[in-house]
Amino acid sequence: MADDLIRYDLLVQDALRGVVRKVLTDAAREGLMGEHHFYVSFRTEAPGVRMSQALREKYPQDMTIVLQHQFWDLNVTEHAFEVGLSFSGVPERLLVPFEALSGFFDPSVQFGLKFDLSEAGEAPEEANAAPAKAGPRGAGSEPGEVRPKGSGLATIAPKGLPAPAAASDKGSPKPDEKAPRPAAKKEGEEAGAEVVSLDAFRKKS
Repeated sequence: MADDLIRYDLLVQDALRGVVRKVLTDAAREGLMGEHHFYVSFRTEAPGVRMSQALREKYPQDMTIVLQHQFWDLNVTEHAFEVGLSFSGVPERLLVPFEALSGFFDPSVQFGLKFDLSEAGEAPEEANAAPAKAGPRGAGSEPGEVRPKGSGLATIAPKGLPAPAAASDKGSPKPDEKAPRPAAKKEGEEAGAEVVSLDAFRKKS
């Protein structure tokens, strides 16, 4: 088979990151719609990721954040997104380049993506710049760690992720009461999720 000099696999990954960018941009502007909420997985050691030292020590490789009940000031640029979250009642601020994403999952509609980071390059300089415009507050929850499986692929596994933490009145900002809140999921709703894999687009050796 001829070598893929066009690198369709990388083009597909860029396109799918664009899907995540569009979804987060809409959430930042309009808040969460209906029952939609997101599990966003990323490599904490990737270039351009900004987080506190305490979180970096707790999650040295991978982290999954949940944008559902307690997040605020979600800002999205072309190359990265920034969000405030509460970790055990302690407010934190994260900046994540889209190049650092390893997975995305919306359990309300059983839609998921996973990304191959084995050939990820350096994050653009724009990813280190804080976005200027603040978006509306939404809803979020405690993050969890997701270990990558296979050749740089991280698999979304909702059943293994922590349940959203209850909002606390102490030690963390309160989410906007006007932001839409998703209804509680029924038991077993997350089973059978359809995850879009990029294995089929990887360069053949």
